Amino acid sequence: MKLTVTKSKNSASFFVQKTIRKSNGHVSSVTVEKLGNLDAVRKKAGGADPYAWAREYVEELNRREKEGQQEIIQRFSQTKLIQKGQKRRFNTGYLFLQDIYYELGIDRICSDISERNGFRYDLDGIFSRLVYSRILYPDSKRATFTLSKRFLEQPTFGLHQIYRALSVLSGENDFIQEQLFSNNPYAGHDGKGVLYYDCTNYSFEIEQEDDFRRFGHAKNHRPSPIVQMGLFMDRHGMPLAFDLSPGNTNEQLTLKPLEEKVIHDLGIGKIVVCTDAGLSGNANRRFNNRGGRSFITTQSIKTLTEELQDFCLSPEGWRLPGSDAVYDIRALDEEKEKDRIFFKETWLPEDRRKRKKEDALEPDLEQHLIVTYSIRYRDYLRSIRNGQIERARKMVDDGRKPRRGRNQNDPARFVACDHMTQDGESADGEVYYLDSGRIDSEERYDGFYAVCTNLDEDVSTVIGINKNRWQIEECFRILKSEFNAQPIYLQREDRIRAHFIVCFTALLVYRILERKLDNKYTCEEILNTLLDMEMFSSGEKMGYVPLFERTDITDALHKSFGFRTDYEIMTDSRIRQIIKKTKV
Repeated sequence: MKLTVTKSKNSASFFVQKTIRKSNGHVSSVTVEKLGNLDAVRKKAGGADPYAWAREYVEELNRREKEGQQEIIQRFSQTKLIQKGQKRRFNTGYLFLQDIYYELGIDRICSDISERNGFRYDLDGIFSRLVYSRILYPDSKRATFTLSKRFLEQPTFGLHQIYRALSVLSGENDFIQEQLFSNNPYAGHDGKGVLYYDCTNYSFEIEQEDDFRRFGHAKNHRPSPIVQMGLFMDRHGMPLAFDLSPGNTNEQLTLKPLEEKVIHDLGIGKIVVCTDAGLSGNANRRFNNRGGRSFITTQSIKTLTEELQDFCLSPEGWRLPGSDAVYDIRALDEEKEKDRIFFKETWLPEDRRKRKKEDALEPDLEQHLIVTYSIRYRDYLRSIRNGQIERARKMVDDGRKPRRGRNQNDPARFVACDHMTQDGESADGEVYYLDSGRIDSEERYDGFYAVCTNLDEDVSTVIGINKNRWQIEECFRILKSEFNAQPIYLQREDRIRAHFIVCFTALLVYRILERKLDNKYTCEEILNTLLDMEMFSSGEKMGYVPLFERTDITDALHKSFGFRTDYEIMTDSRIRQIIKKTKV
């Protein structure tokens, strides 16, 4: 800031002015404060030299501005129109995402890719906006270009450059995943080396399949072509690697190729792979019985032999971890024992008929079968089923033919059909009734849960590892619900693969953000807070005024990242300093 004095014949006027650079690049001076005429300044100076006082006053303002302490006066006119096309409201919540983005060194990754591929455009600017927008404003690539203008830093690229960048990113998929893992201070595996693997699929709004988008068993039961994603996650919920396969690929065949890539590219050797029952085929179990690897997988009790089912469901012989006392679950005090988990264990013999030819000469796979029983889990399953039974009863009362879907929780499974009444008389049409046998059959398994492992660990450790598997399901939920990863409108396979690279990177950035906030807040709370963190600009680069509510989450964000955006007004220079800090 500087002192400007305009003199007239009989007096002089004193102004504090500041030089600013406008958005069009032109430089101009704006008045920060009007000190008054000569008599007014002489009065403020208390009889001292008014010119010397005014110069000292401006020097003090500059000192306080440098220290971020001066008050800023904004003047607005009731007769002056705002400039046409001038943006005055910007999102600053993305700055916390940007801090993580640069912490992961993604700018350097983009620089290496650009140099290797001769990409002349701003790949870092494109990729970063795709990632931030996928978290905050998930939409199509065309819409993302427009939505990215909501950020404080404006895009330096065009829409056509986004599509060109997608093709380049697709060819660097393995390199990007490897670098993200290497640069992530929160990634990797601890002493136990536990990794979680699961699959999901994503649908496309098309009617004809191709070599990549194929008809298969869609999780959302929609009759659309899909692609399949396999994802590895560590025990802290951090995504490590992913791969895509055509929608008609058997899920069990996706584990081994990606795991081999994880072992080779990410340098993770001795690991424990935890999966659900759908991915626990005999071949995958044998694969993770070599090279120091281990597995933990859920086991369907219904698919076991009759002898093993009897063992699992028998009310006798149950124990608590760390205790030798034996319990009969029929005699439990349900209120007292509601939160305890009982277990029993045995060895699960391998079904040699499911062996591959190359495994024929190998010894039997020793699998430890652990069965748990929980009263709380039993009550949870029964409460869900009771709701389904009520809906099934309504179908019967309405006399309408139930349409059975593919969902295993479809209440229509409890509705049976016959051509005779319950009294044994012949009926003219179909008679629907509740299938009590089906209900009793399902209730038989309530409260029981089984896992198989070749891991030589105590029961509590195995149960604890498997219990953490919910986090990979949450990863998929975030991708599909919060990040709107589907439906996908891209057509070319390379661009589709790049779309998932962006989604994977966005998920990683978000998971690190959760970690920095000590996992205290829900996904909805965090994303709503970041979306709400907007600022108003006066248009003269005199400062930015926060428009958001200060909350515990905003305080936690500022404390964790070491900068604040919630002062009453923030100068342009301070905002530039914050932006610079997020890119270190």
